[in-house]
Amino acid sequence: MNAGIIGIGRCLPEKILTNADLEKMVDTSDEWIRTRTGIEERRIADDDTDTSDLAYEAAKNAIAHANIPAEEIGMIIVATVTPDRPFPSVATMLQERLGAVNAAAMDVSAACAGFMYGMITAKQFIESGSYKYILVVGVEKLSKITDWEDRNTAVLFGDGAGAVVLGSVSEGRGILSFDLGADGSGGKHLYQEDYIVMNGREVFKFAVRQMGESSVKVLEKAGLSKTDVDLLIPHQANIRIMEASRQRLELPEEKMSKTVHKYGNTSSASIPIALAEELEAGRVKDDDLIVMVGFGGGLTWGAIALRWGR
Repeated sequence: MNAGIIGIGRCLPEKILTNADLEKMVDTSDEWIRTRTGIEERRIADDDTDTSDLAYEAAKNAIAHANIPAEEIGMIIVATVTPDRPFPSVATMLQERLGAVNAAAMDVSAACAGFMYGMITAKQFIESGSYKYILVVGVEKLSKITDWEDRNTAVLFGDGAGAVVLGSVSEGRGILSFDLGADGSGGKHLYQEDYIVMNGREVFKFAVRQMGESSVKVLEKAGLSKTDVDLLIPHQANIRIMEASRQRLELPEEKMSKTVHKYGNTSSASIPIALAEELEAGRVKDDDLIVMVGFGGGLTWGAIALRWGR
């Protein structure tokens, strides 16, 4: 059997923080942010909304879209680096709130590549027959670990959640191949003390190289070519990094998903949020080949080639 996506949902806070707003908070400008990152605005959760609240809304929407009862979910995997607290995990909080009483639950920490790690972990359990349905959530409240006085990082991040339900899908559909990796020697370039600390130049060089390599690798593993790709969904970190991935796959602009201008970098949530938006917009159709690729602190990376449809 093949594991694939049978339901998807997302959640974004209502509050919008624009580049113009940031100009009043830190030494920056709308033009500087847009030309270097492609970001125009981002969503920020209020003080009464924590990571698990965003995750719950996205998960609830994904389960409804999958049209299954929460009791049938066998496992919940939440990718996040901003849990409500060190423990209990966000996944166990979801298990209770959703009424997924039969589900095992755990969090995964792989930063912006976390959703890819979660999806690929879920694939193993489904294809081995261990679980019928698995809920995978990418969620971050990065605003609580962002230094709003640091012009290099304050402009980048936003809050949000995306969720999918994975289950068995028909032959030839679902996750066709994947690529996962890590380079712990690069951890010093992107990490959290009290707040996020980033060496932007080093992370940029790593991301441009690795996103392209991983995208090509999953196509090779699936026995497919660049011309087979219908949609590229890169981690929405920086438009220049995203463009480098698109060009590596030799895709036209219309075949790359872009939400970074609206939501900024939402870390593990960015890929499922973008996928949900593309589906709502009618840009994802049965049997489309989708390449999803992300990178994050660790340093970590992950990519998936997926044939859409149940």
